[in-house]
Order: sequence, then structure tokens, then C-alpha cells
Amino acid sequence: MTTQNEYGRPKSNRGFASMDTGKQREIASKGGKAAHAQGRAHEFTPDEARVAGRKGGEAVSRDRAHMAAIGRAGGQARGRNRAMQSAREIAVRAEAAKSSTSLDSAASPAE
Repeated sequence: MTTQNEYGRPKSNRGFASMDTGKQREIASKGGKAAHAQGRAHEFTPDEARVAGRKGGEAVSRDRAHMAAIGRAGGQARGRNRAMQSAREIAVRAEAAKSSTSLDSAASPAE
């Protein structure tokens, strides 16, 4: 039996992608366990992971333009975050001043 996908085309009920996520997870888990049992799976030791990460970092950092773009984006994000934080602090102070002013006027006797 086929149903319609979001584009109005027939959608197949066959294959891994058409299964619900629980069923996919169950099948993938069995595959992982089988790979470990056969000795085909590999888990990185902390040292192996460190070496692999260093290799990747070295490969990426060779491209100076890319590294400059990353640094620039980080600096811009930091500036935006600081501006937002500052605006929040100003708003909080203004609200606190406003509420203390209204409390003072409510506490003083009317003339």
C-alpha cells in the first residue's frame, strides 16, 4: 500500500527510512552489537581520539582565509552577545527603578 508524500507523489512503505524511529533504532543497535561481537567495530581510545583531532585541526588550519572567517564570526557573535546582555541589564535596572518608584508613591500618604 502506498500513501502520498508532502509533494503528492506516491510514498513507499518499504525500506529503512519508512520505518518508525523506534524500529530503526532497534535494528541499528543490533548491527552495532554484531559488529562489536565480530571485532569489526572500533572505539577510539583517548590517545587515538587526540591524534585524530589534532590531524583534523591541522588540516583545517592550513586554510588561513577559512580560519580568519571563523575568528571573525566568533568575534561578531561575542559582540552581539555582549550587546544583548547589556541591553538586558539596562532593562532590568529600568524595571527595578520603575517598581521602586511605584512602591514609594504607594507608601507615601496622599496630600
